Amino acid sequence: MKVLFAAGESRWPAYEAPLRAALAEAGLDVDLVRDAAPETVDAMIYAPGGETPDDFTPYTACRAVLSLWAGVEKIVGNRTLTQPLCRMVDPGLTEGMVEYVTGHALRYHLGIDRVLATQDRWEPVVPPLARERPVAVLGLGALGAACAGALAGLGFPVLGWSRTPKDLPGIACHHGRDGLKAVLSRAQIVVTLLPATPGTENTLNAETLGWLPKGAAIINPGRGPLIDDEALLAALASGQVGAATLDVFRVEPLPPDHPYWAHPKVTVTPHIAAETRAVTAARVVVENLRRLSAGEPLLHLVDRAEGY
Repeated sequence: MKVLFAAGESRWPAYEAPLRAALAEAGLDVDLVRDAAPETVDAMIYAPGGETPDDFTPYTACRAVLSLWAGVEKIVGNRTLTQPLCRMVDPGLTEGMVEYVTGHALRYHLGIDRVLATQDRWEPVVPPLARERPVAVLGLGALGAACAGALAGLGFPVLGWSRTPKDLPGIACHHGRDGLKAVLSRAQIVVTLLPATPGTENTLNAETLGWLPKGAAIINPGRGPLIDDEALLAALASGQVGAATLDVFRVEPLPPDHPYWAHPKVTVTPHIAAETRAVTAARVVVENLRRLSAGEPLLHLVDRAEGY
């Protein structure tokens, strides 16, 4: 099987050794290449970018495109991509996301920012217990479910929301517009981990931000378009939203003149909440190559109609 690494030359040094090690461990006879005649390629390891293909038509023998990214919004609409597309569900990426979300949730829960701002005086403010602080997790896919479970394990009452019904142990799951209102109306901390699709754009907007208890905190490590930026800035100005930690944006890098940079209630992190880890991601890719070779169903297959 000839497999084309089409994820960019800059990624090759990090991925070559883990991929070859995972292939050897799986006992797969794979010709892993960085360049090949398109019609000879059996499968493709892919990440969007200027160095990678955007026309998949010549890859007539390609039986799967395996993305290194969790999000596929930059490729799923490509009309030339007719091959099965798999997104990345990487254990290392999931661990990183859980650590980011729980860290910032605890920061807001414990009032760490206030503590740091009052280091010149004795001003004790005792936070409530976690079980008294409802947290909403919007998006209950692999990442959202993992974060919801971790937060519940810390004692937070977790209110989960997804566009379609889900059932997760220990999580109060809701769906649909009425479910979103029920979740946001109780949440003192909101974590957004929905995929970027036309149906999820501006999930947090002027109306839905208005459903929150006054002073709620927002944590967005999901996708930039999930939030209406103007609505969030207005909600921060009025005090309806007390603080926001934002890791993803509509335009990245975030432009230097964007109001988020200087906003006293906003923490900007440069898309670092969760990164695909080469060692663990390589095993996911190789497992799908093994399945492809054996004629078994592929893992994490993208539903083109849903967009993820």
